[in-house]
Amino acid sequence: MHQPPLPLTRDLVLIGGGHTHALVLRKWGMKPLPGVRLTLINPGATAPYSGMLPGHIAGHYSRDALDIDLVKLARFGGARLVNGAADGIDLSARTVSVAGSPPVGFDALSIDIGITSAMPMIPGFQQYATPAKPLGPFASAWRHYLGLTGPASVAVIGGGVAGAEIAMAMAHALRSRGRPYAIHLLDRSQALTSLGNATARRIRDAMTALDIQLHENTEITAVTPNGVTLTNGAQIPAEFVTGAADARPYDWLQTTGMTLQDGFITVDSRLRSSDPAIFATGDCAYFATDPRPKAGVYAVRQAPILDHNLRAVLTETGGLRPYRPQRDYLKLISMGGKTAIAERFGLPLSGPLMWRWKDHIDQKFMRKFTDYPVMPRPHLPWPRAAEMRETLGPKPMCGGCGAKVGRGTLGDVLRALPPHERTDITALPGDDAALLHMGDTRQVLSTDHLRSLTDDPVTMTRIAANHALGDIWAMGAQPQAALVSLILPRLSEPLTRRLLNEIMQTSHDALHAAGAEIVGGHSSVGDELTIGFTITGLCHADPITLADGQPGDLLILTKPIGSGVVMAADMAGAAQGHDVLHCLGMMMQPQAGASHLLSCVHAMTDVTGFGLAGHLLGLCEASGLAATLDLSEIPLMQGALELSERGHRSSLYPQNRAAAPELPEDARTALLFDPQTAGGLLAAVPSDRAPEVLKSLISAGYPAAVIGRLSSGLPQIKLAP
Repeated sequence: MHQPPLPLTRDLVLIGGGHTHALVLRKWGMKPLPGVRLTLINPGATAPYSGMLPGHIAGHYSRDALDIDLVKLARFGGARLVNGAADGIDLSARTVSVAGSPPVGFDALSIDIGITSAMPMIPGFQQYATPAKPLGPFASAWRHYLGLTGPASVAVIGGGVAGAEIAMAMAHALRSRGRPYAIHLLDRSQALTSLGNATARRIRDAMTALDIQLHENTEITAVTPNGVTLTNGAQIPAEFVTGAADARPYDWLQTTGMTLQDGFITVDSRLRSSDPAIFATGDCAYFATDPRPKAGVYAVRQAPILDHNLRAVLTETGGLRPYRPQRDYLKLISMGGKTAIAERFGLPLSGPLMWRWKDHIDQKFMRKFTDYPVMPRPHLPWPRAAEMRETLGPKPMCGGCGAKVGRGTLGDVLRALPPHERTDITALPGDDAALLHMGDTRQVLSTDHLRSLTDDPVTMTRIAANHALGDIWAMGAQPQAALVSLILPRLSEPLTRRLLNEIMQTSHDALHAAGAEIVGGHSSVGDELTIGFTITGLCHADPITLADGQPGDLLILTKPIGSGVVMAADMAGAAQGHDVLHCLGMMMQPQAGASHLLSCVHAMTDVTGFGLAGHLLGLCEASGLAATLDLSEIPLMQGALELSERGHRSSLYPQNRAAAPELPEDARTALLFDPQTAGGLLAAVPSDRAPEVLKSLISAGYPAAVIGRLSSGLPQIKLAP
């Protein structure tokens, strides 16, 4: 008997992509817990590894080398990634609030969000300085400043180990570029107090050799555009001011109702907070049974304990393990160049060998998030029907429009149907929407649904809504009413309620913003999430069809192409996380404003499953015209061309490619046949109106471009020389 997919019955939510959570996610990918839906909430595609920040500042590591790609990690770990910042927890409702999204429900929750800096409390710091945490914005700001010319002046506030490392790394980077510099390291008390005397003395000597001026027992009253002001009135000039002191927890933790210590989440020996379903780890936690300094080594060693205890809570088996921190830990401190000092139990050892040791440890840690093991695919049964392996293909089927039926197959089937006989319906050649006549009222009707291409139902719902609305917008109609059609995976009743709440709230928001209202729908249970909408729209003027393009019209595209390639590569773990999130963001951009600005066009279509070439061919066939495209002018999704050059293709690509076999075989041309999900509008615009329309679209925030023109001739696509 066929075994149906196991139902999901518990929600595990991880807030933050810190080191501990990153290791837990990796463990989850190696050994998932059946029945658990795993969610990671994090603002952005990456989490920087703090241990390599000084090396990056000094120029030893690239910016990318610093980052854990959370999109790839979430894909490997089987987690949905909610791209946003958590800003609250409702203990009674068991939900996490994320700005701009419906609440995320949980049965077990873990928090690993790190810390921020109290430096903004200094007057002027927020306006004129850059805190060392979060690491991402700091690294970007330093890279920009390092690229300038002329003498450099820097002030680093905080004379702990982190401040000293940053100051020495900056000095090395500036000296390597031949820029004269003045670097000041300031501390309100004595510097380097967390180290033994011998180690601190060696670091002081290293800073002196790098011409770093150390100011101890120095209070700062303000940061100004010209530097920092001290309590005695003295001014220290500095163009770049940063702070690596006074770590503090995020403010929103104060509203959670959990027990806190100085704003940090109090946890017991099992890393559990005052709420038995909520855990905390890393720098945001206060380890009540044995308080420890804020250091990444503790976060890393907490990972196996957290992983075990989360599984124990979710399986209700008990047996939570205690975390026992080591009495001391090895400190490896960068000293600017490729040299470091190691200290344990107050004993120092320095030199290039220590740098190589530190580099080995850091690189080994980061390889955990770049070199994922290849998980074997399930074996096919034997005996089996012929052509099963060929039909499955070499990779999983894409989601979104990549899972649709090809243009040729669909067209053959539809042409075999007899013509309809109703006089109050106009079937528009090539268009996906039909025109309904009700007296003087003209209404367009269209339907579309998508197999999920992301595990985040909120993101997927926004994409599916835009995708379905595309046919309405492409005809110049105003969205009116919508029916929602859902296939949900097998879930327990509480998880079904949570999923439905996320989907329906998002559906309402997206459709209401477009001018439509939900009037009903249908749901059923299947193997995976599928979201669809049937939408009506009102035409207050003649509908814009595919059939009225004119010779000389310029072709304007309102969105870049390449989403099929990016998402196919994401499924294979080959796309960069920031490219995936950029792609999802483009798919979530509605086209209502673009449709309004394109009301003057002769013909229009949305670009979806058949790719730019397929939909343009449809316009050419309906209008009886040829089209010439300028490949260099077609906007592309971030990362799409590189992925296409590496051979990544969507599942639907071969069928789309068959529509124009005469076009050349190269990576850029291949993107013409890439299926788009919730793609842009492609409009044939009168040449005299095109400059004005393009300017208006760009001003409204659409990455639009003129990509070609229509001309007399047989329906075909040519490429400009």
